[in-house]
Amino acid sequence: VCVFYLVLRALDTVEDDMSIPDTPKCKELEIFWKKIYDPKYTYPCGEKHYKVLMDEYPKVTAVFLSLKKEYQEVIADITKRMGEGMSNFIKREVVTLEDWDEYCHYVAGLVGIGLSNLWANSMLEDKRIADTEELSNAMGLFLQKTNIIRDYLEDIMEEPAPRMFWPKCIWSKHGKTLDAFAKPENRAAAVSCMNELITNGLAHATDSIEYLTRLKNVDVFRFCGIPQVMAIATMAECYDNGKVFEGVVKIRRGLSARIMLQCEDKFDVAVMFKKYAQDIRGKVRAEDPSAKKTIKALAAIDKSCDAILAADFAGFHRKHEPDLNLPGRIFLVLLCLVYLFYAFGMYGVREAITGLPMPHSGVVWADNLEKGSA
Repeated sequence: VCVFYLVLRALDTVEDDMSIPDTPKCKELEIFWKKIYDPKYTYPCGEKHYKVLMDEYPKVTAVFLSLKKEYQEVIADITKRMGEGMSNFIKREVVTLEDWDEYCHYVAGLVGIGLSNLWANSMLEDKRIADTEELSNAMGLFLQKTNIIRDYLEDIMEEPAPRMFWPKCIWSKHGKTLDAFAKPENRAAAVSCMNELITNGLAHATDSIEYLTRLKNVDVFRFCGIPQVMAIATMAECYDNGKVFEGVVKIRRGLSARIMLQCEDKFDVAVMFKKYAQDIRGKVRAEDPSAKKTIKALAAIDKSCDAILAADFAGFHRKHEPDLNLPGRIFLVLLCLVYLFYAFGMYGVREAITGLPMPHSGVVWADNLEKGSA
């Protein structure tokens, strides 16, 4: 899986480098799957750690060539299909929602399909998981659409040329140009556009949940489930939030840590998806153009989650809840304070309880404190 990621990360670095002219970039993307077998292959592009990856790519190739043939074939096949798809969209824009789904399929849906094949070939999961291409693809689309929506400003400000992945059929209903959404005077239209795109992305959540319910290996489940929960948490943070057009909006680190610690099984996923769906529902404004569609998409998520939780007869989904509820914790704190005051004869608590005059405790600082507070 690590090698799979590095190979696709290198391919994505070629696509992301806007300094490469379109013609040589398209050619490189289309033949990249062949280059992963070349022990000496490097391609100077990218920035920072991505540049290091491309400069030292032979190290990745060495490990790739040491893998079993069935793993190499999966990685090469997905790399080939992804490179061809990326090349295709360099030559044309994302205009329709079908285009958007197709682009996200190439850059992320194929990753989900490839992972399912790796799970099956390695016997980490049932062989039948490789037959869930539609669900695997939905997992990738859900993640990719979240990233595209969140990264609006970063992509639109890309140098030397902006990268535009928001579908024209949506943004053209709200503004004349996509980059105009970055201007404060267009904030209302920008937020309405974003809400419509988030609503479209939420449609993949039920397939994502269904895929996760089919996983049996705990490590595989967490590897797949944690990013999905973070995606809907990010959507909840972005929904109706104009700050997306001022900078990158991310979920808090503490929340990320909690998701990583508490996402252990399908019941945890159901609880978390339902929670973030509720957060989004609380932000939906009746006057928003896509409000009805948003509520409908959230209702579908609730239905999927409720079906999972209804089968939780043992109450596993409550394992992360505190053993003592809030009123109980408050009572326990007050009880401790009363005992403390009684033990040290403070504030007349012992006198009130026993009805007897309070003798000196023998503890100088406690006697003085009692006198001072009298």
